[in-house]
Amino acid sequence: MSDVKNYLFLQKVKKLDTDMEENLSLKEKEKAEEAMIQEAFQDLLNCYLATKHRKRIEIITKAFNFANQAHKGIKRRSGEPYILHPIAVAKIVCTEIGLGSTSICSALLHDVVEDTDYTVEDIENIFGPKIAQIVDGLTKISGGIFGDKASAQAENFKRLLLTMSDDIRVILIKIADRLHNMRTLGSMLPSKQYKIAGETMYIYAPLANRLGLYKIKTELENLSFKYEHPEEYAVIEKKLGATAAERDKVFKDFTAPIRAQLDKMGMKYHILARVKSIYSIWNKMQTKHVPFEEIYDILAVRIIFTPKSLEEELNNCFDIYVAISKIYKPHPDRLRDWVSHPKANGYQALHVTLMSNNGQWIEVQIRSERMNDVAEQGFAAHWKYKEGGGSEDESELEKWLRTIKEILDDPQPDAIDFLDTIKLNLFASEIFVFTPKGDLKTMPQNCTALDFAFSLHTDIGSHCIGAQVNHKLVPLSHKLQSGDQVEILTSKSQRVQPEWINYATTARARAKIASILRKEAKINQKEGEKILVEFLNAEGIHMDEVSLNKLTRLHNFHTHDELLVAIGSKKLVLDDIDRNALKEKQGKSWKKLLSFSFGNGKEEKDSPEKIQQEKIDTKKILKLTEETISKEYIMADCCHPIPGDDVLGYINENNQVIIHKRPCPIATRLKSSYGNRIIATQWDTHKELSFLVTIYIKGIDNVGLLNEVTQVISHQLNVNIRKLNIETNNGIFEGKIQLYVHDVDDVRTICNNLKQIQNIKQISRIED
Repeated sequence: MSDVKNYLFLQKVKKLDTDMEENLSLKEKEKAEEAMIQEAFQDLLNCYLATKHRKRIEIITKAFNFANQAHKGIKRRSGEPYILHPIAVAKIVCTEIGLGSTSICSALLHDVVEDTDYTVEDIENIFGPKIAQIVDGLTKISGGIFGDKASAQAENFKRLLLTMSDDIRVILIKIADRLHNMRTLGSMLPSKQYKIAGETMYIYAPLANRLGLYKIKTELENLSFKYEHPEEYAVIEKKLGATAAERDKVFKDFTAPIRAQLDKMGMKYHILARVKSIYSIWNKMQTKHVPFEEIYDILAVRIIFTPKSLEEELNNCFDIYVAISKIYKPHPDRLRDWVSHPKANGYQALHVTLMSNNGQWIEVQIRSERMNDVAEQGFAAHWKYKEGGGSEDESELEKWLRTIKEILDDPQPDAIDFLDTIKLNLFASEIFVFTPKGDLKTMPQNCTALDFAFSLHTDIGSHCIGAQVNHKLVPLSHKLQSGDQVEILTSKSQRVQPEWINYATTARARAKIASILRKEAKINQKEGEKILVEFLNAEGIHMDEVSLNKLTRLHNFHTHDELLVAIGSKKLVLDDIDRNALKEKQGKSWKKLLSFSFGNGKEEKDSPEKIQQEKIDTKKILKLTEETISKEYIMADCCHPIPGDDVLGYINENNQVIIHKRPCPIATRLKSSYGNRIIATQWDTHKELSFLVTIYIKGIDNVGLLNEVTQVISHQLNVNIRKLNIETNNGIFEGKIQLYVHDVDDVRTICNNLKQIQNIKQISRIED
């Protein structure tokens, strides 16, 4: 008995020892985490103290302590304490966007209202109305721009844009929040990664661009690309690393005489090498259908100088341009003067492309320190330089925000159309056009005369009949070029036409056209209803669902509204055919009722309820095998994915999985709009199925070339050609070959073998 007691006693002692060890290790872990948090916060304070902002340490410390207490014990998905996220966002806000204490406090507190029991009123009582207003704005647009449904997405996006007009700092902090989320995206599920990366590329990168945050825009694009195309990202990163030494030598040799000249001029300056981003390189490879080795503008040079005085800033830019143009020959068509005419987001620089001694064109960007700050930190940087009130740059921002407000006042009924309309104005490059009186107007690149008309005034746009560009008559669809002088011709009898929406490219013009057309449709609908009631009354027929359905089917309309609009606008005149159709008997509609009420067992099994039961788990990675590809999943017609492509799945309304290539434009919209339906996928095929691809080839024409191409494809590689189309012009040939392959490896082999043919200079896979 005493042995049993001893044993139980020893077990208790062991358990006590284990519990004490666990408690000690838990305390040690908590201590280590607290030390990590304090170190991260001190780093933030050091960064803030290094800025030129007035030092409001007390309120920042107060905000940190409040947030730290509110988030205590909460962990991120990666396992680290949650408070490290707000600290990281605050650091981005401080160092990379250049904002002050109000924004830093708001960033530290940005998730408190969303994730804890504290309210906006609590924040206002402790930190004042301004910080509370910003935190409130951030809370309203929390959880990403988009929810689960399209209508919710559009609503959330509207809120996001509306907060910009209240305080632009809301969107700047939101961009910082997204940047940190992208930097830590590795801990998320693959399906979530695609959704967040797609949303970032679709909205956040363009927003950062529009607000002048070029560095952040570039990083957001790169990170999105890294998660969507990890293999291609790694390949380009490796090639950039392998060619770095060669680029360094080119940079040193190219800048040596420039440095000597600037020293002679007595300029204070520093020169940086700017390497094209991985995403930009990949994008150019896709659009130009060229390999990495044929991207020649990977290196650019940036000259950042301190002006001798603020008044001399502009002259100094051109002095440097003249000086370096004497050393290297400039490209006649590649001078970009953003100094005299800044971009709408405030960007200023002088871009010139020079021919180096090794025969390579190199772009040189000339900026003052102020211009460089604006380029790095966008509109936030203007606040550092503005003196007593408004500036031209701020008015440009106000102009853009006013356009956004106009669209929000009368948004598109369709959520995706609404997002696309807004996005039109986010990523557009700019051109400069002149009014007949010589006033300068900034417009998006590829804009038309119709866009210009609506930019002047809605009345001018809605009554325009044409334009005179450089004194020559052109249609409304004419695309404007930088430097054009444009006069809009109007007529009081002119009305907005539905086809105008097809050649309007700016968000403002498209929103106005859609709004006018909707208003006219409502008027026509009311008029159509009145005409139809009179017509039916004359025939002794009641206006009901049955009558409307008959007429809608008879004239091939989709909805009753379309029918009424057509009648009201006099495009449809009711006549004897309509009378006869309305007086016909119901026919065999009872059969439909019977089949609906007494369907057989087989039909019951295939009902939507059954489909709904077989829900797909979006958290798991979907295996794409030969069997599932041919029976269960649908390959998207828009991008024609094949095994080996980076792909994702989209679950449609019928619970079917559509497989898209990740960079496909349709997939990009789906990722940003229906993120909850995106599923990660993985190929598991074994060269059993064949897929159709199109190969583009270009080169120097010679006798027997076509025979060489077909020999390589059909005989050497035993690949079946479906279609071959080759054209020659002035000794240059180009063409498309449609052929059947098993996967991406087959395409790579075909391209590599065709490259061995002497006169083929360019070859790539394209979407036909």
